[in-house]
Amino acid sequence: MNVFMIGGTGLLGCEAAIQLIKKGHKVSSVALPPLPQGAPIPEEMELVFADINKKTDEEVEEMLKGKDCFIFAAGVDERAEFPAPVYDYYYKYNIAPLERIFPICKKVGVKRAVVLGSYFSYLAKQMPEKKFEEKCPYFRARLDQEKVCEEASDENFSAKVLELPYIFGTQPGRKPVWTILIEQIAGMDKLPFTMYPAGGTAMLTCRQVGEVICGAAEREVPGFEAFPIAMYNQTWKEFLAIVYEARGMGGRKIVSVPPWMMRMGMGKIVKDYKERGIDSGINPMVLPDIMDINLFIDRKYSEELGATEDDIKAAIFDSIKVSVASYEGKVELIDMKGE
Repeated sequence: MNVFMIGGTGLLGCEAAIQLIKKGHKVSSVALPPLPQGAPIPEEMELVFADINKKTDEEVEEMLKGKDCFIFAAGVDERAEFPAPVYDYYYKYNIAPLERIFPICKKVGVKRAVVLGSYFSYLAKQMPEKKFEEKCPYFRARLDQEKVCEEASDENFSAKVLELPYIFGTQPGRKPVWTILIEQIAGMDKLPFTMYPAGGTAMLTCRQVGEVICGAAEREVPGFEAFPIAMYNQTWKEFLAIVYEARGMGGRKIVSVPPWMMRMGMGKIVKDYKERGIDSGINPMVLPDIMDINLFIDRKYSEELGATEDDIKAAIFDSIKVSVASYEGKVELIDMKGE
C-alpha cells in the first residue's frame, strides 16, 4: 500500500510511519519543520518539509497521485490557545484541510483516509443530554470534523476517524503536552494533599496509536467509521499516583473533589483568559463536569485495529520525567505543533 500522510514527523505520525513501514507499506509525508533532534524518523519515509495549507491544489494532487491511503495526523487540540472565536481556528486547522483534500483524493483515486480525532466526540455522542458541543467549541469542531468525513465517504472512498484519548510516550527532542499537567499540580506541592476531580480517563501509548493508525489504513471495510480508541482506563487517582511516583513523590495523598468545588477555582482561569484575549475550546466552567466523568472506553475497538499490549506505566513515567525536566528548564525541546 502507498500512503500519503500529513504530519509524519509528529509524535503520532512518526509512530504510524514506523508501523506502516514495518508492515511493508510505502510512506511519504509532508510536515512542518523543524525536525526534533534525535527523533526516530524512519529513513524509508519520503519526507517534504512544507505547510500543506500553502500548497496549491495542483501540488497537493501531485502528492496524492498513485497513493492508496491518506492519513491526516495533523491539526490542533483543545490545549492550543486562540483568540475568539476559537471555533474558527479549529475549522482552519482540523476541518478545512479535509474539505479541500478529500475531493482531490477522490479525483486521483485514493480509496481510503484515516483521520486522527478526539474521544471528546465519543463523549458527546454517548451523553447527548449534556449538550457538550453547545457549551464547548472544541467538542463541536470535532463532531463537525467527523461529519465531513462521513459526508465524503461513499462506495469508492472510505474515511475512518480514530477518537483518541490521553496518549503517553515521548519523542526525543519534542516537548510533551504533559508539561501543562506538571505546571498545574506543582502549585499544590506545598499542600499536604493534591485536590483533583473524581473521574477518570481512557488512555494508550503512542506506539499503540501507531498500530491502530496502521490498522485503520489497511482496513478495507467500505464507508465511514468512527472508532473510540483506548487500551487502558484509569481514575484520576490511579493516574496521579503514577505521576507522583515518577516525580519522586510516591504515596502522595490525592483528594477527589466534586465539580462544584473545582468550579470555585476556575474563576482565575476565566479571568486570565479574558485578560489575554483567549477563547477556550472547552468552557472552564464545564470542564469540572467533564473531568468528573469516568470517560472509559472498551479496548476491543483498538484490538480490532491491531493494537497490542504495552507498558502504560512506563510510558507515563517517560512522559512525566521529560515534562518535569522541561518545566524546570533543564532541557530545550520543540513544542508540540499541529501535527
